[in-house]
Amino acid sequence: MNIVVYCSANQDLPVEITSIATALGKWIGEGGHALVYGGVNAGLMHITAQAAASAGCQSIVGVVPEFFRHRADPLCTELVLARDLNDRKSRLIEHGDVFVVLPGGLGTIDEWISTLSHLMVEGIVGRGSKCPVIVVNHNGMYDAMAQQLRNTAASQFSRSPVIASSILVNNSQELINILNKINKL
Repeated sequence: MNIVVYCSANQDLPVEITSIATALGKWIGEGGHALVYGGVNAGLMHITAQAAASAGCQSIVGVVPEFFRHRADPLCTELVLARDLNDRKSRLIEHGDVFVVLPGGLGTIDEWISTLSHLMVEGIVGRGSKCPVIVVNHNGMYDAMAQQLRNTAASQFSRSPVIASSILVNNSQELINILNKINKL
């Protein structure tokens, strides 16, 4: 499975956050899955890649905008250069079987919403994409966004319940439990 991870590139995050990225990377590597991520050598991106590599991951795909090429993570076994951030999102989504949203800023939220939009359109045009989107809602960080997505899905403006289909988990153990269930399907 290709596990696309959206997350923060910020440094010096608390161990309660970095441990989630480490557990995810370890699960990816031990399970023989591929990590697909933003490819930057910083923050949760690098921590996830480091844990995956340490656990034996053979496929670490970094999708980096050309202007961040100098920040590419040396752990990448494959580097995909994108024209810009929009191209990066498209390429990340193309690679995904499962999407995991870790704590992050505006870029992470943008990637999450873009993924849901893509999956919604796939369903509408009959391709039936059913890729799971798992969101680590650490300390309720994404509560308001998840509520907004539910409100939108219930409104007259929504065409698909996919908008509110993200699976919210609170910690690394819940994340791994969901990934294990998906892996058995």
